[in-house]
Amino acid sequence: MHSLPVFLRLHGRAVILIGEGEAADAKRRLLERAGGRVVGEEAEAALAIVANGDEAAVARLKGRGVLVNATDRPELCDFTLPAIVDRDPVLIAVGAGGASAGLAKALRQRIETLLPARLGALATALFEAREAIRMRWPDAAARRRAIDAGLAGGGPIDPLQGDADKSVATWLAGDVDRDARGLVAIRLASTDPDDLTLRTARLLGAADRIYHKPDVPVAILDRARADAVRIIADAKPHGQEQGLTLWLEMAERRRC
Repeated sequence: MHSLPVFLRLHGRAVILIGEGEAADAKRRLLERAGGRVVGEEAEAALAIVANGDEAAVARLKGRGVLVNATDRPELCDFTLPAIVDRDPVLIAVGAGGASAGLAKALRQRIETLLPARLGALATALFEAREAIRMRWPDAAARRRAIDAGLAGGGPIDPLQGDADKSVATWLAGDVDRDARGLVAIRLASTDPDDLTLRTARLLGAADRIYHKPDVPVAILDRARADAVRIIADAKPHGQEQGLTLWLEMAERRRC
């Protein structure tokens, strides 16, 4: 990754904005929408947006230790502003590292068409049900697996269903302990993560631990959950472990 994506809470915090015109007005609206307090260059702030290409202003601000975004000047940016899909409280940010705002916008528009307007209501319903969820599944690993199963495609609270928020209570009361368990062996035909089958991608996203041979590419392993345990091994593990375990190895290539 070229950058670390983060979500900043700006409510009531000062953000310096330099510049006038449409670009500056758009940045002002975005900052105020996020609860930020727009101030001038002389004010104390941790972040700044320079919307007029003033390199001298960028240098002055960086000299003060302020993190700067310079509109349309990615080489001067300490941070970039993504295209945003807003389903409050759900936010999806699409960034291209300043390489192409148009590409980020196009991807945002595609994602917009996929996500129901009530997605935020599902997030709110799950937040309000968090104590009931903890009581239903006191074990953290079992709770994660149950939530994953509920939110999976076709699941009782599938987030792509327009009224999934109305199904949270039914999901909690029903028989939903159908989470994936056991050991699944996967033979990878390609080192390119874009060649992963939909099934393999879903298993990587759900696995609790991944045993793999040393030649399995990092790019493949990076498609797994960040908290999934990764174990280098020469052979498929034996025995049953709690939750879902994957065994990954590369398929042998035929020689002519």
